[in-house]
Amino acid sequence: MHLNLANSIIQLLTKSSRKAHSRARSRRAVEAKGMEKAAANALPPLRFLAVLAVTAWTFFLYFHFSVISGTVEVSHGDDDGADRCRGRYIYMHDLPPRFNADIISNCRKTEDHWGDMCGALSNAGLGRPLADRTDGVLKSEAGWYATHQFALDSIFHNRMKQYECLTNHSAVAAAVFVPFYAGFDFVRYHWGYDNAARDAASVDLTKWLMARPEWRRMGGRDHFLVAGRTGWDFRRSNNVNPDWGTDLLVMPAGRNMSVLVLESAMLHGNDYPVPYPTYFHPRSDADVLRWQDRVRGQHRTWLMAFVGAPRPDVPINIRVRDHVIAQCKASSACTMLGCARATGSTQCHTPGNIMRLFQKTTFCLQPPGDTCTRRSAFDSMVAGCIPVFFHPGSAYKQYRWHLPMDDHLRYSVYIPDADVRERNVSIEAVLRAIPPATVERMREEVIRLIPRVLYADPRSKLETVKDAVDVAVEGILDTVARINNGEYVDSGGPVTEDPPNLFASTESRFRPVQSVQADQ
Repeated sequence: MHLNLANSIIQLLTKSSRKAHSRARSRRAVEAKGMEKAAANALPPLRFLAVLAVTAWTFFLYFHFSVISGTVEVSHGDDDGADRCRGRYIYMHDLPPRFNADIISNCRKTEDHWGDMCGALSNAGLGRPLADRTDGVLKSEAGWYATHQFALDSIFHNRMKQYECLTNHSAVAAAVFVPFYAGFDFVRYHWGYDNAARDAASVDLTKWLMARPEWRRMGGRDHFLVAGRTGWDFRRSNNVNPDWGTDLLVMPAGRNMSVLVLESAMLHGNDYPVPYPTYFHPRSDADVLRWQDRVRGQHRTWLMAFVGAPRPDVPINIRVRDHVIAQCKASSACTMLGCARATGSTQCHTPGNIMRLFQKTTFCLQPPGDTCTRRSAFDSMVAGCIPVFFHPGSAYKQYRWHLPMDDHLRYSVYIPDADVRERNVSIEAVLRAIPPATVERMREEVIRLIPRVLYADPRSKLETVKDAVDVAVEGILDTVARINNGEYVDSGGPVTEDPPNLFASTESRFRPVQSVQADQ
């Protein structure tokens, strides 16, 4: 384009020079010779001016278009010129490798405690592909991997690299992503190190961020990162054990940023919960729709099921799992996949076994374990199994971006843990009291929610279906916008601050009064 412009200018100037020369020839011979000589002498300066003009235009056009093309990495304007990314631009910090790549380069250092984390980090964080289709559970289905429940740091980072509204200019960004692998950092220095070693990377990150101009714009309140563990793992100062985890969320930078975790500590903080990674990572909308059709048509032979191990060492206020296991064992309508807690045990880490059981079951029991939330809840939902919760902190107080807020009984069953522990309420009786038509509606709602609770393959992109990353990014953008408007925003207070009847139980909605009294 620039060469054509230069040639046009030169031709125009040359043409003008020839016309002047022709007019000069009609004059007297002496004057004609003088003009011819003058024109010949003037032509080099004219060419020089033309070159200068072309050079100036070239620099102007280069600067103009480089600024436009450098604003966003991917343009998504409509034909009418509307900017579909307006209000959705995200700037991603190019962190030094010590904050992400270097952390996972030494992944075998964690083998004594978490198994082969190197294998879990393959395939953009999804883990090894599930190639064994002999049991028919995942036969002919794409997108299944042996994904580790704590691999979200890598999965989310790789998904953000594909985000359609990334920008190279932080000034136009609505939010700033910090790809620090806080969850993996927790693992590598957790055992056998002092608190200074555990906090070293977080302290270094705080200094790095607070020195950046992007931080000074809002004091970091428009920044967010992903820490793929529970919020308690990054609040050592709030924990009973003074040697557990890091203090990332109570450091100056950590207090200002929004941090996506697998479970919020629910302390009016800035740790926002997102779903645990499941085994399913679709590459296309068709993969999602095909799987939804499969679980919708699945024949379910069991009323209820439980996958997990006893937790005798959990706090008494959430210790309901032993009661759930006992009731499951005593019921002919319940099936269970018992899980040994011994090192190296794979009973509860074989995706085929887990998904086979969940696909054959109507209701999947999800009592609290070490903490209130469980990965199993999302595995069961992906299988089309209706989750049964016993504590509001297991889902209702946690995943407000990803799960319905208006009526939790649309997609789940709620039996308060105190009812099971103190009143010996029959779980089976509560489930059987739900009308079949209601069960079908609940299952359909669970199937509808499947895309929102899974993470698509980071190496591909869903077209119209929103996955857990899409939903989380929308939540972050809304949070930052509200902060900009002067609102006070946090991730929600403790369960003890809720009104007593905020979370209605399934029993109170469906079971006759006489049935409730008979169980007491």
